[in-house]
Amino acid sequence: MRKVVIGVKVADWQVKKMKTKWGTCNIEAGRIWLNLELAKKSAQCLEYIVVHEMVHLLERHHNDRFVELMNNYMPQWKLHREELNRSALGHEEWTY
Repeated sequence: MRKVVIGVKVADWQVKKMKTKWGTCNIEAGRIWLNLELAKKSAQCLEYIVVHEMVHLLERHHNDRFVELMNNYMPQWKLHREELNRSALGHEEWTY
């Protein structure tokens, strides 16, 4: 995995079980939350979500500036987004 330097500081990050998102951030607090299910995905998908949430610390909305920043920091981000969009967010029931 390559090192991506975005130029923002994340004050805190945590992992939790989420039902509807792969990640989220609180811009004011500089806090990022990652979905526990990312542990089952590729390192590139995890990196995509981390970069995505960190870029939100620079640009709140999914507008042209956001896309430009994502293209700059992670040129292949759309491939990883598509991979995650094809995946289930989680499994509520497990059988062994």
